[in-house]
Amino acid sequence: MRLRILAPFPHFPLKETRVTPHTYHQFKQLGMRLDMSRGKPAPEQLELSRALLDDAAAAGHLSRDGIDCRNYGHPLGLPEARELGAALLEVPPAQVVAAGNSSLELMHDALAFAMLHGMAGGTPWVRGEAAVLCPVPGYDRHFAICEALGIRMIPVPMRADGPHMEAVEEMVRDIPSIKGMWCMPLYSNPSGAIYSAEVVRRLAAMPTAAPDFRLLWDDAYRLHHLTDTPHATPAVLAACAAAGHPDRALVFASLSKVTMAGSGVAFLAGSPRNVAWWQQCSAVRTIGPDKLNQLRHVHWLRDRAGVERLMAAHRALLRPKFDAVLAAFGELLADVPGVRWTVPQGGYFISLYTPPGLAARTVALAAEAGLVLTPAGAAFPYGRDPHDSHLRIAPTFPSLADVRVAARGIALSLRHALETREAAVPATA
Repeated sequence: MRLRILAPFPHFPLKETRVTPHTYHQFKQLGMRLDMSRGKPAPEQLELSRALLDDAAAAGHLSRDGIDCRNYGHPLGLPEARELGAALLEVPPAQVVAAGNSSLELMHDALAFAMLHGMAGGTPWVRGEAAVLCPVPGYDRHFAICEALGIRMIPVPMRADGPHMEAVEEMVRDIPSIKGMWCMPLYSNPSGAIYSAEVVRRLAAMPTAAPDFRLLWDDAYRLHHLTDTPHATPAVLAACAAAGHPDRALVFASLSKVTMAGSGVAFLAGSPRNVAWWQQCSAVRTIGPDKLNQLRHVHWLRDRAGVERLMAAHRALLRPKFDAVLAAFGELLADVPGVRWTVPQGGYFISLYTPPGLAARTVALAAEAGLVLTPAGAAFPYGRDPHDSHLRIAPTFPSLADVRVAARGIALSLRHALETREAAVPATA
């Protein structure tokens, strides 16, 4: 079956913008009404997968092996869907679970199962104080899961090549209540960090006081490249097995930002023991996933090459938006002391760092002008950024024309926050 993404893209006219703001007050006068608080795919991106709707009947209801996908059963997913997940994650199909649309749901359930039943070979986390290491800045929904389940969060600094390993190794070696660690190894949300091979090796091999310690490996952006260089990180399951800790990692991924965000296919990968643990824990929760949706995805995407062609089309839509933000920041913030930003090679976000104490004020000023940003502090456990200096910028959803104006508005809001703070400080003799 021919992939529809090879046909010309549908045309989506961009919103015209007549005024280019050069001051915060000019930006405020535009009366913008735009929400950039989440990293959502744009409508143009969702249209790339229109064939999942238009050609749904062509996929039918019978799988390759004659499974009636309309009925109950196959709790680990269709065999061909597990094979697609295995090709994307570079693991054996028997070590992959193909589930519903949300990897976040799988992450929540994995920690809920750990709290109630314990990880494979362990005791229920709820019997003692359970803590999880959280590289910061990090993904706010990871933190929300922990907070909802009563799991204590311990922040650790994030570097360009991954978490601060010296701090991580010391804590997991000495503190048995540390049961896991969130990891987003490629184009990390929101820093864009890419874990180095050495960091992955050390995470896989490090001694831990908790025998049931788990790396919660959220590989959300494995295929979401923004440049022509497709970066990659080592296969963590293989690294853990080589280090003598085959059960250490639980890998999560999905097609949510590949096809349709609300109706993709999510994957969990782990050791055979962890897959058996998952099946046992989830057996009372479900009698099987949406196999019709899995069948549609496999019928249309077919294999990893099909996914990569689709992601090239996503990249063509997203790269100009990221370039627009970086250009605006370069023009308006390069001369501001204490301001810096990331230049991501993939993923969905840009991190903007303000001088200490200005992030929340910048968000408030942008909101006064009609631009909603992710709350300051959201990328830290409990919403507390100790320096009030980090902002997560999500340029994917708005039109390119709106992104150009919004990026200038963010920069102008930051400059105005700095100028008004300086004006409020009396001069000293």
